Amino acid sequence: MANRPSLLALLFGLEARVDRKTYALTGFSLMALKYVIDAALIYGFTGTVWTPLQYLSPALFTRTEIVQGEQSWLLVVLMLVALPFLWVGLSMSVRRARDAGQAGAFGLIFLFPGLNYLMMLMLAAAPTKPRPSLPPGQVHETAGSPVLSAVAGTGIGVLISLAMVGFSVYVLGDYGSTLFAVTPAVVGAAASWFFNRRGRQGVAATVGVACLSVIVAGGAILLFALEGIVCLAMAAPLAMVMATVGALIARSLASEPPPLPGQPVHFALSALLLALPLSAALEVAPRPTVDLMEQAETEPLREVRTEVIIDAPPEAVWPNVIGFTELPEPRSFLFEAGIAYPMRARIEGAGVGAVRHCEFSTGAFVEPITVWEPPRRLSFDVVAQPPPMTEWSPYKDLHPPHLSGTIRSRRGEFRLVDLGDGRTRLEGSTWYALDIYPRVYWGFLSDGLLHAIHRRVLGHVKNLSERDAG
Repeated sequence: MANRPSLLALLFGLEARVDRKTYALTGFSLMALKYVIDAALIYGFTGTVWTPLQYLSPALFTRTEIVQGEQSWLLVVLMLVALPFLWVGLSMSVRRARDAGQAGAFGLIFLFPGLNYLMMLMLAAAPTKPRPSLPPGQVHETAGSPVLSAVAGTGIGVLISLAMVGFSVYVLGDYGSTLFAVTPAVVGAAASWFFNRRGRQGVAATVGVACLSVIVAGGAILLFALEGIVCLAMAAPLAMVMATVGALIARSLASEPPPLPGQPVHFALSALLLALPLSAALEVAPRPTVDLMEQAETEPLREVRTEVIIDAPPEAVWPNVIGFTELPEPRSFLFEAGIAYPMRARIEGAGVGAVRHCEFSTGAFVEPITVWEPPRRLSFDVVAQPPPMTEWSPYKDLHPPHLSGTIRSRRGEFRLVDLGDGRTRLEGSTWYALDIYPRVYWGFLSDGLLHAIHRRVLGHVKNLSERDAG
């Protein structure tokens, strides 16, 4: 009687057999456990009940519709909680597909929102089938060296990346989770499978080839003027992590024999590639479509709030809040790399109805005043805004679609709190809408960028106010 695998080997390994009973009980139990954990965290920190229907939605943005503002850190916690569940679900799906007589690559559909539930039901119902074994010493692929195979896998990865950027951005008009998370995993899997098809290579070499394929794909996207360097660099950490996940799974698949005599593994991989555009389309479909005016009133907003202590009373700070002189050139690499930064601010008029113009390196924000309470509070709407950045690119005036509309500032506010000892706590808030997915990842980056912009403005106001008060 064969030894039973340990629980860790069953859940996290890539070799232990997974029959349909084990897959169904473990898989759906872990789904329920993850829902309970996520729902408890969301309810505990936001007071919002997150329903099972929202959890099962293929639209991956549902969590970020609930968690906003000061609690946006919770999105990072939810993402970290999801990582072990992602690996367990993916590895068990690959092994269940093998046990059911299918190509293990079929289990990679677990990565695709919406399609994954259908695949899980199919695998939970499929009976165990014996797989053909290869004669000792024989592998299912013999052509080409590992180096040439790695080159071929990298080339396939570049084609996949270019096709998905073109389809997602220029056909669907969407920057979604399928593009930023699933596509790199498939790219890494393709590179890994080609690299390991003659025999299993080392883990480090496999991961290296997968990450190299992502880098080369990024270079191709840059070459074809689809994106700039800054945004590619921002997407790179998520892409590398997902490419590594795909590479490790595909490494275990590369040397397996065909599931049926005469059926090449390429068939399963081709089907996997066809699932990419379908997943991207499914991700877009559930999102509500409203007119621009209704969207501005109903879309969820993220609040980013930054504060600074100023050694001056509120009366001395107020004039530098409503308008301030030229800021010094930034020394931060962030702004030198192309992120828009504030340069000066001026105001036309006084009181509610006045218009503030905050001029950035890429243009001016137009901000009608909605609350005027000197020297305590200044609030304004944002009715026009410039591009959020200038892309680094070999091409002049590159303007990818994400520069228009993915980050939309809606309103802002300054609050001056008298600390009673001649000092003022100056708080600055920006409320903005984010239309790029996964919001968990991009929201973390965009919040950080806004904090950097706030610190530049608040620091300048602090210097001016303390100089005036002194």
